[in-house]
Amino acid sequence: MAEPVNTGNGGGAKETGGSDSTGIYAAAKIQYSGSVAKGGGTGNVTSSDVNWTPPPCWYAPYLGAKDFKKQMSKSIEDQMSTPGMGGTAGSALGQTQSHYEDEFGWAGHPGYKDYNVDKDGEGMFWAGVENPNESDVLKRKSCSALPFWVDNGEAPPPEYEEAISPEILAGLAYQHMQLPDTKVTLAPAANTKVNLPTWAWLNKAVFDEVQATAALNAPGFNIQATTTAKPVSLKLEPGTADATTYPASGECVINADGSIGEPYAQGKSGQTPPCGLKYLRSSGDGTYNLRATITWDIAWTGTGGTGGDLPNGTFGSEQAITVQEIQAVNR
Repeated sequence: MAEPVNTGNGGGAKETGGSDSTGIYAAAKIQYSGSVAKGGGTGNVTSSDVNWTPPPCWYAPYLGAKDFKKQMSKSIEDQMSTPGMGGTAGSALGQTQSHYEDEFGWAGHPGYKDYNVDKDGEGMFWAGVENPNESDVLKRKSCSALPFWVDNGEAPPPEYEEAISPEILAGLAYQHMQLPDTKVTLAPAANTKVNLPTWAWLNKAVFDEVQATAALNAPGFNIQATTTAKPVSLKLEPGTADATTYPASGECVINADGSIGEPYAQGKSGQTPPCGLKYLRSSGDGTYNLRATITWDIAWTGTGGTGGDLPNGTFGSEQAITVQEIQAVNR
């Protein structure tokens, strides 16, 4: 497979899909844009569905007919490095060349005449591209087919289920999405007292929906998908079993105005916070690690009116809380 390069999580416009000094993989580049939350992102979203993973690989436009013929006329080492050729060896390589040279084919895979040179400019050979952020085990499971031809404007043959599509791009955009820090505002702040309710909240201005777009533009083939994450709830985990959360589930839902929780104000000391917690034991000489995790509802839209839902995402961070005993004065 082609090894994508110049990849990264988050940031502004990013590319993946390959681009060596000759530009040989340029057609497989995927452009990323957006993806960073207001004020700068701090980490990638984690899927709440343990069975869901971003695409480990995909098929994408690779080379035109003349360029592919040129690639296959190089040394055996260069040919072996061609996407899809890694498992081809010895005499099988010559048989593979015949597949492109003189219409040698097999069931469901007709051969090509002179690498389709007479159709140069009318389509491209597609090949497997690996997702550099996924495990090698997942990569090896698919996308190992020999390069195949697709006419400009035509859909890839249906048997290539991993052919790049808006849905695959949506999964890649999901993987690149950078979410904002989830440090909540507390009252009292970093220091609180045993049995004293601590209010917690997040203003809408601190976090908002985040979008990431992934696009692939090649001759005769242009698609994209935009993934949108919207915050829906805040989960508080006190860092100790000796604590009570408000509400009892520890999950504070988003308000109508897009905020979570309610800021503390004078006169509320006797009230129960709509979002917060109460520590029942001192942290002693140390601190408790309060973890605040935002759950994000994630959906996507893509080329051709496509779209749908993706698994909810989560992103959280920890902040140290000192809990002191309330000192009583004996007279």
